[in-house]
Amino acid sequence: MREIGVDQNVDNIEDRQIVLNRSFNAPRDLVWEVWTKPEHLVHWWGPTGFHITVQEYELRTGGVWRFVMHGPGGVDFPNQIVFREIVRPERLVYASSDGEEDSLGQFQTTVTFEEVGDTTAITMQMLFKSAEERNYVVKTYGAIEGGNQTLDRLAAHLASF
Repeated sequence: MREIGVDQNVDNIEDRQIVLNRSFNAPRDLVWEVWTKPEHLVHWWGPTGFHITVQEYELRTGGVWRFVMHGPGGVDFPNQIVFREIVRPERLVYASSDGEEDSLGQFQTTVTFEEVGDTTAITMQMLFKSAEERNYVVKTYGAIEGGNQTLDRLAAHLASF
């Protein structure tokens, strides 16, 4: 299994990251469950107009989640996530790629789930190897807009409970 090398100790982390924040009107345990179970992920993961097919999913440190993200234009995007840290229901750390070694746009994501009364606040930090790679995925794939659309879809799915 390949590891994505994202060095957290390199200067200029701000230039290499995308941070999304969102609050959900749902308890933290439910948000955690919807974020970590494939039967829920298929309902909300991905930007507007996308859907996914889960090929493999093993939620454990070192476990792999492979899926294909199907775009609205008929283009398929292979994805691979390797779980690095799982602290239920507080934090998930995982490395994301297309499964190809050394392809552009690989990053590490840290998601924190904070209980705030009856709601849950999440912070999603995506850290890239370089500012150039971060800028590549923002420009090429619309990563910030796509991330926000994905969180919109998560909110809609949570509202169905």
